[in-house]
Amino acid sequence: MLTTPDRTDSAVAAAPEPTAPVTGRILAQRGLFFGPSGLVPEDLYSVVEAGAARRERDRVHLAPATRVSTNTYFGRVHATYWQRWTAVSEIEVALTISGTGRVRILASDTNKVWRIVAVQDVEDAREQVVTLTAKIDRFLDGGGLYLQLSTETGEMTVSGVEWSVPRPERMPRTDVTICTFNRVEDCLNTLQALADDPRALGCVGVVQVVDQGTDPLESRERFATVSAALGAQLRYVRQPNLGGAGGFTRGLFDATAGAPEEHADVLLMDDDVLLEPEILVRLTSFAASTTHPTIVGGQMLNLLHPTHLHIAAEYADPEILTVGIPVTGSLQEANLLGLDERDLPINQERRVDTEYNGWWSCLIPAAIVREIGYPLPLFFQWDDIEFGYRARAHGFPTVALPGAGVWHADFGWKDWDEWHRYFNLRNGLITAALHTPFSTKRIVRRLGQILAQNLVAMHYGLAVTLLTAVEDFLDGPDILRDGSAAAAAEIRRIRSAYPETVVHPITDLPRDAPDFRDAQVVRNPGIPSKERLTWLKRAVYLAANRAPHRTGFVPAGDAHWWHVSNFERAIVADMGETGYRIRTRDRAKVLELTKHGARLLRRVLAEGPAAAQRYRDAMPQLTSRANWARLYGIDE
Repeated sequence: MLTTPDRTDSAVAAAPEPTAPVTGRILAQRGLFFGPSGLVPEDLYSVVEAGAARRERDRVHLAPATRVSTNTYFGRVHATYWQRWTAVSEIEVALTISGTGRVRILASDTNKVWRIVAVQDVEDAREQVVTLTAKIDRFLDGGGLYLQLSTETGEMTVSGVEWSVPRPERMPRTDVTICTFNRVEDCLNTLQALADDPRALGCVGVVQVVDQGTDPLESRERFATVSAALGAQLRYVRQPNLGGAGGFTRGLFDATAGAPEEHADVLLMDDDVLLEPEILVRLTSFAASTTHPTIVGGQMLNLLHPTHLHIAAEYADPEILTVGIPVTGSLQEANLLGLDERDLPINQERRVDTEYNGWWSCLIPAAIVREIGYPLPLFFQWDDIEFGYRARAHGFPTVALPGAGVWHADFGWKDWDEWHRYFNLRNGLITAALHTPFSTKRIVRRLGQILAQNLVAMHYGLAVTLLTAVEDFLDGPDILRDGSAAAAAEIRRIRSAYPETVVHPITDLPRDAPDFRDAQVVRNPGIPSKERLTWLKRAVYLAANRAPHRTGFVPAGDAHWWHVSNFERAIVADMGETGYRIRTRDRAKVLELTKHGARLLRRVLAEGPAAAQRYRDAMPQLTSRANWARLYGIDE
């Protein structure tokens, strides 16, 4: 392990010698029958369609009259992505078999109709290696490959399943970068998962942990154990908190030091995921096989609901500050163990092309960094999106690869009324300045809509968060000079003046207060058919100091602006359902914030285009190696 304990230590682990052109095959993915933990259902890997089978991580034992399929999220080879983005024309699967039974490769098409591609029967086998081959030639619009294992009168054990493809002319080195901030146990769990899977770990070079927290990993006894297990592959770096952008960029910065032939691709990874180490195998092999340098992203599965895929492919609309818009035909919040209307498994059969990928797990080639520069010092949120769109503008696509996934905290269980909403809003405006025509009319309309909804819903702290974000955007690119560290502290200070931003444990709810019986659950009656008219009605209630409900308890899923605005005081469950917030009507505050907002929106119309141009002009400097070296305090 190499430790760099302070920001002035720029030591970098020695890079392996550049790999010479070689022949042969590379591992594209393993056939796994069980997840990395009992916390995730094994049916995401393999399904027992008939009979009885005992599934383990890398083997399965079939009793007589049993059929097992790998037509699952992790079990399939998502051939349509290989045909579209690589020059690979065939894939080979090798299995070790004992017993008597049959192995088939099946293929599916865009309509989920299956066909048999290859078959091998074995009888009384003893650790027999069986190899089958499938062409990747009829999957341009969609479809995949998977195994069907079956027995009749005998038993069969299958293990060591490996799908391989021809080795590309050159195999770039890939390093891993994990950014962490005071999530010590989560990060150590992730590192331990890597150490426990030597085959996956062997696909990468350095595993770099960028620790920006005040509770460092190295303070734990367990860190020494994990460090010993990872050995020379681990590089541990401590630096001041520059947010996710600063942590992840440090990995890119270190991996692209020196001459280009010494550079490494970088697989960025969050610290708080439940890691499937197989993602290292699949992302590195796919990225190495692409015909053009390509950002290859892992997909996000929901940690609280592990069978649910967050989204298969997405795009953003920066002018309306909206991300995570599903590409037409992509799965979104889909139950991967569910069935469709034809009782067929829910898989992403049709290929859908994403426009960016979140950095919970995302491989970025060094060649792209050399061409377009480093990420913007945005601190938090939109850094991955902006980088993805910048890469697209330079001709580098992003692929969100199905079957390469990690479990990450569910977005739907995170509350918007937090300090980081500032970065979502400010950085969205910066991204709009850089990658859209920056229509001030459209932007002002959206900002006004958000502000108006916040005010009637008694989201005063969130309204101030919005206004602060817009003001700072108009101040221009100098706000990014310190990596936004000061902005992170300032927005917390500003929000602390607004009581409804504080989450209270439910045990703090007064049970003997006179209005306890009034704090009953009041459900949302439904989505209004005419939102603008509904907002006008709520504004009239506010102006007249009237409300249908004096007080009430609003469940998290019902806390929409049109419902919360029906109360004088709303006790609102936090989206994480761990506590509650109290929102109380304050007409004087609404008037103050409305006037402030009106002045600010006029400024956006007048000053917005010039501010956008300043960000465009500053882009080369902000994304330069020299700028990041300055932020890291490194002399080069």
